[in-house]
Amino acid sequence: METDVIVLGAGFAGLAAAERLSEHGYSVRVLEARDRVGGRARTDWIDDHLWLDLGGQWIGPGHEQMYALAERLDVPIWSMYTLGRHLLRLDGRTRAFKGFMPLTLSPTTYAAFAWALLRLEWLTRRIPLDAPWQANNAAELDRQSLGDWLRQNLRDRHAYSIFRAATDAIFAAHPDDISLLHALFYLRSSDGINKLTSSDNGAQQDRVEAGMQGLAETWQEQLAGAGVEFVLGEPARTVEQSGDPVRVDTDHASHQARRLICTLPPALIPEIDFRPALPDERHQWCEGLPPGRVIKCFAVYDQPFWRDRGLSGQSAGDEPPVHVTFDATPPGEDRGVLMGFIEGREAEHWAGVRKEERRAAVLAAFARYFGDDAGQPLRYLDHIWQDEPWSRGCYAGVARPGIQSTVGHAAREPHGHVFWAGTETATRYNGYLEGAVRSGFRAADKIATS
Repeated sequence: METDVIVLGAGFAGLAAAERLSEHGYSVRVLEARDRVGGRARTDWIDDHLWLDLGGQWIGPGHEQMYALAERLDVPIWSMYTLGRHLLRLDGRTRAFKGFMPLTLSPTTYAAFAWALLRLEWLTRRIPLDAPWQANNAAELDRQSLGDWLRQNLRDRHAYSIFRAATDAIFAAHPDDISLLHALFYLRSSDGINKLTSSDNGAQQDRVEAGMQGLAETWQEQLAGAGVEFVLGEPARTVEQSGDPVRVDTDHASHQARRLICTLPPALIPEIDFRPALPDERHQWCEGLPPGRVIKCFAVYDQPFWRDRGLSGQSAGDEPPVHVTFDATPPGEDRGVLMGFIEGREAEHWAGVRKEERRAAVLAAFARYFGDDAGQPLRYLDHIWQDEPWSRGCYAGVARPGIQSTVGHAAREPHGHVFWAGTETATRYNGYLEGAVRSGFRAADKIATS
């Protein structure tokens, strides 16, 4: 049966596209490879009361579409716990502080950090959001890696370590694997590094009740009630547009539509047999944005003991494998939850280690930050995103050096009747759920006006 538009992917970009197309009066069929909606947002319940966001979870100032969505679906929003002192651990010494950085760091470290921050902000503001490849010196910036820039501009060891922890947390990738041009675009897309690393008035400020997958499922229910068709468990294998309509073949059926919106992560797109084939530049763009690598780690305790000690649960440090932590305890929950990230190349290593060994290393890291109690949880679990076949990583695709300045323009260019969405195609809040939603709306509006 033919429909007006097929949407590949039932993550937040696909759900947004389906909603906007339905509002424009189109019939819509959403094809999803997983047996669930939400994409790179995944929520698991470990008992009847406690849920954990294993994937994307945060919204913050500027994420207007996500706040509007939660309000529209009547899903409560709550703020991260940030009361008390944060922790910074460098060279085996832990410093507790309030505000942006501890006052006990040396003046040399402060000066180096502040200078690099100002320099980075100056470069960031010169990147056009709609076309970063048109920035002054785009090719030169794109030839460098973010790692090159960090080594050239942060000679103070402690300042460098702090920046490394921040950039690993932002990109889930090693800085040597990230184009400087892409990094500057990404930072500007989300209003700068301060916003991207902050819980108070920053990108990690708020969460939704019962998790992001629950929000996606509520959205799906509403859309299904409005006539949007969802087909789960059917990965697209072939997209053929030799004529009109477009035909999508899965392992189980053929689906036809006048137009198609693809919202898949870039790394997965070349695995679909497009007929005619994708343009070389689009293919290079997909290949040049490998997904970040992250293992999200959780420890559940009988109570959030760090709060009684005046600590926020937020920490950062230079010792592997966990460089940042957060208090992930839901409101009204008596138990406490600490969450930490293993990212980039370290995630590649620890994904291949036995879970018992990884658990011991993560809990030892928690104990270095918060004391021996943190090494004795009621329960530990983690999730390796590169092991998910329909994601291959998280948070988002990260451009290697040389990609943005040469083929970045192909990110949103239609391929015949195929249009592109997904957070990697967003010009604002790229890499976030907000960017995914905005990209879905943009692609749907493009179809409506073409």
